[in-house]
Amino acid sequence: MRTSEALREIYNRLLAHFGPQGWWPGDSPFEVMLGAVLTQNTSWQNVEKAIANLKNEGLLSVEALSLLPVEKLAEIIRPAGYHNLKAQRLKNLIALIEDQGGVAALLNQPTAVLRELLLSVKGIGPETADSIVLYAAGRSIFVIDAYTHRILCRHGLVAEDCDYFQMQELFMDNLAEDAALFNEYHALLVRLGKEFCRKSQPKCECCPLKTVGEQQED
Repeated sequence: MRTSEALREIYNRLLAHFGPQGWWPGDSPFEVMLGAVLTQNTSWQNVEKAIANLKNEGLLSVEALSLLPVEKLAEIIRPAGYHNLKAQRLKNLIALIEDQGGVAALLNQPTAVLRELLLSVKGIGPETADSIVLYAAGRSIFVIDAYTHRILCRHGLVAEDCDYFQMQELFMDNLAEDAALFNEYHALLVRLGKEFCRKSQPKCECCPLKTVGEQQED
């Protein structure tokens, strides 16, 4: 099975098994951006608690967060973990948004420019930047995470030492350029990684991807 066929087979099987995932949770592009930072190294349940705190305090706006002292912000987002570090990262993101003239002005930048602007923010790496580009701006870029790497490795689609950009190119070179497809695909891989392709004690025997990639060709 060729790489493009294997990737499409994986998607089809996951969609059939799990159904649409409805990602990314958020009432606005700005909320999605905040969530992308807050979800670093924590579960989404914890992020939801932090965002709920921000909503309850009436702080889900660029203006409100800009005026809020970083120490106060850290306490409000404490449920997301690493709260002091993430508070500063959110402040850095807010500074970029203000510098670019607002959320809409930033997200309307050409994809390559938007991505570089996000990567220039201290504390925002490729995964967080691409999550914002895909889920907040609706651009066709594939997000790579630890689940994706684990799944691809176990199915022989990439080597263990394959880096973020090589994996991203694998998807983008072998799938149609489609933001909706990339959105759903990434969400489905996360679901698989959590429920079946776990780091320890994976459920291989009942995995919906069992046998995929066994006959893959170069």
